[in-house]
Amino acid sequence: MRSLSDQLYRRPNLYLALLLIPPLTWFGAIYLGSLLNLIWQGFYTFDDFTMAVTPTLTLGNFAALFNPANFDIIVRTLLMAVAVSLASAVLAFPIAYYMARYTSGRTKAFFYIAVMLPMWASYIVKTYAWTLLLAKGGVAQWFVQHLHLEPLLQAVLSVPGVGGSTLSTSHLGRFLVFIYIWLPFMILPIQAALERLPPSLLQASADLGAKPGQTFRLVTLPLAIPGIAAGSIFTFSLTLGDFIVPQLIGPPGYFIGSMVYAQQGAIGNMPMAAAFTLVPIVLIAVYLAIVKRLGAFDAL
Repeated sequence: MRSLSDQLYRRPNLYLALLLIPPLTWFGAIYLGSLLNLIWQGFYTFDDFTMAVTPTLTLGNFAALFNPANFDIIVRTLLMAVAVSLASAVLAFPIAYYMARYTSGRTKAFFYIAVMLPMWASYIVKTYAWTLLLAKGGVAQWFVQHLHLEPLLQAVLSVPGVGGSTLSTSHLGRFLVFIYIWLPFMILPIQAALERLPPSLLQASADLGAKPGQTFRLVTLPLAIPGIAAGSIFTFSLTLGDFIVPQLIGPPGYFIGSMVYAQQGAIGNMPMAAAFTLVPIVLIAVYLAIVKRLGAFDAL
């Protein structure tokens, strides 16, 4: 053992390799292996008559992704993921800024707990709770009535592609639930990025005659962009693959996650489900390439 320890001490690269081989083997064999196997099944053929999957290779499943109905699902999911990411950033920034610049000690601990507390509750329980909150006669409707905002709500719900008969059956309601669930994932990266902002830069900006608005626009916001980009990785990817919220909140219509679930669980069309799984992989890969240029990985 002493001889082995000496060898590892003299060869730090060997020591590092021995530490990394087990997790990398697990990652490559279990995760990447199963993922590649899933994508490979996307080339199989599904017989609509016998409901059987045959290993006859075809590109028909991937070509079917560009059919109007399937392409509409992809666009709908992508637009929702982008909208949720943008809205989460707008809502999260003031909270994160206050946490980073104006809190300390117990106050900061309180804010951390308040931000993370919703994450401790069951995801499904929170979604079902929102179906009751947004339902007709629910808490949201009660607040709207007492604030005399019913005409405004009806006007919003009447907008095509946004509204529905009630908040719980509208795209707007689905959008609100997504923001509520993923907002903590946006607040914490932005808060971390703002805490790393040196106070001397803000002081230098003020010394050079910049007004608070100019300092925020030219110094604070650009340096917070890596944190915003890092948080958007979570909000974008999690919205893209979610299948529970689209099933419980909002109007009828598939998202990518619910489409994969329906194809594999209800129909048994594993090749088409596998083809749909390639879509979020490609979209997330493109998105990661974009946010990497914004310094998102440095802020994680």
